[in-house]
Amino acid sequence: MPEHPIYNILMYSHDTYGLGHIRRSMAIANHLSGKEVNILILTGSPIAGRFTLPEQVDFVRIPGMIKKTNDEYHSLSIRIDPNQALHIRKNIIAATAEAFQPDLFIVDKEPLGLKKEVLPTLQWLRNSLPNTKTVLGLRDVLDESAVVCKDWKNKDVYRYLEELYDEIWVYGNQDIYDPIREYKIPAALEPKIRFTGYIPRKQWSDKVRKKIRKRYRILDEDTFILVTAGGGGDGCELLNHYLSMHDFFPTSLPFKSLMITGPFMPKSSREKIKKRAQQYGIKSQPFHPNMEQLIAAADLVISMGGYNTICEILSQQTPALIIPRETPRKEQLIRAEKLKEQGLIDYLPWQQVSAQLLRDKIITILNKHDSYQDNIRSFELSGLDIMRERVDHFRNLL
Repeated sequence: MPEHPIYNILMYSHDTYGLGHIRRSMAIANHLSGKEVNILILTGSPIAGRFTLPEQVDFVRIPGMIKKTNDEYHSLSIRIDPNQALHIRKNIIAATAEAFQPDLFIVDKEPLGLKKEVLPTLQWLRNSLPNTKTVLGLRDVLDESAVVCKDWKNKDVYRYLEELYDEIWVYGNQDIYDPIREYKIPAALEPKIRFTGYIPRKQWSDKVRKKIRKRYRILDEDTFILVTAGGGGDGCELLNHYLSMHDFFPTSLPFKSLMITGPFMPKSSREKIKKRAQQYGIKSQPFHPNMEQLIAAADLVISMGGYNTICEILSQQTPALIIPRETPRKEQLIRAEKLKEQGLIDYLPWQQVSAQLLRDKIITILNKHDSYQDNIRSFELSGLDIMRERVDHFRNLL
């Protein structure tokens, strides 16, 4: 069987607002890239260019769209009709696939893309490039069972999964959360499903940890708490909760803190938080290109618990307190509940947060620091290895 010289992987990441989808895509691309693999990422993220790309990985930027309601999207930057923006996106996606001729097409989260924009490309690949493998990549939890089932039924997703996808990769563990059961996936589709496990990130050495702490003037004996709001678009309340704790206990909190507000937090909100934080000597910044290093340097991370932040926390084996948002979807809450059951993190429900309870939770987790680290160390993050195995399997079929 002749060796395939270059293997082309096309990845689609629809989301514009937030960091989750593009960071997950970048992590996968970093691992699957190589001198015999080209990876091209289709993305609506306006900050894709801020990430360092490995050799033979590049991205195609499609016009950004921002969700107003579950079914309504507006153009992010250019002033055009939403339908026109979607038409442009759909054409770029189709033209890129036709020109790139992928051997593997990985679609992130949305089976048909934003407003079904990937559907024509999936159909074209089936008809024109039948040897191209198509994969849907799903994070561990999408939303409540009833919400996902209703959405997939309305969009006829179950039929398209059977007709247009070769495999479905679930970036989680079936024994923690089982989308087959929760999302009522038909038995006929089960052979297509591969549970990869959670997606690890690069582990940073103690040398890097010390370097980061020194940069932020944190001594070895200091307790360093990192508070991150992810992309920041909906993270203002989390950061204000943390600062309110300092208002309530202005002299009795033995922590050094760093707040990452996120690049999508409105500038006015960032400035207000920065001003409040400065009263307590807390530094804040909107973005850090390598969150894993900050997480590795921290003694505790406080976050809303999006998929990628959780993977970064588990990879660096840092204890975490999750305050999951519960709107517009319950994904973060469900994930936090399931991971707490495994002894991997602790969490506070959004509506129950108070200065006293937040302080008590932080102190409790810090007192159990070693126990959390032991639990995380014994938890396997197999996502990238399983994906590599599947890609090697597909290549051997050529």
